[in-house]
Amino acid sequence: QVQLVESGGGLVQAGGSTRLSCAASGGTFSIYSMGWFRQAPGKERQFVAAISSSGRTTSYLDSVKGRFTISRDNAKNTMDLQMNSLKPEDTALYYCAAGTRSTSVDPKDYSSWGQGTQVTVSS
Repeated sequence: QVQLVESGGGLVQAGGSTRLSCAASGGTFSIYSMGWFRQAPGKERQFVAAISSSGRTTSYLDSVKGRFTISRDNAKNTMDLQMNSLKPEDTALYYCAAGTRSTSVDPKDYSSWGQGTQVTVSS
């Protein structure tokens, strides 16, 4: 299985931007569909965005469409999430995940997970 490590995030003011990165190792990154999920305190893990193994297909949570952009670089084994126009409700622990079902929104379809990186948006 591929191992995943997230980086980026931190404390951001509302309306600001930040970029999350996910670095993969120990597997063939290019065969995996990749996703970003988030979990706020007391809430269930929520799908945010996903990208197919080739990078040609993406999907997004409705509330982040037009603000977040997911991308990947299969040559570097990395995936990014550019987050713009951030809102306090985007505050959460963000996880990257790898799976074999293309652009799935169901966390059960992802077999490898990172440890998460915190994004806090202040109002």
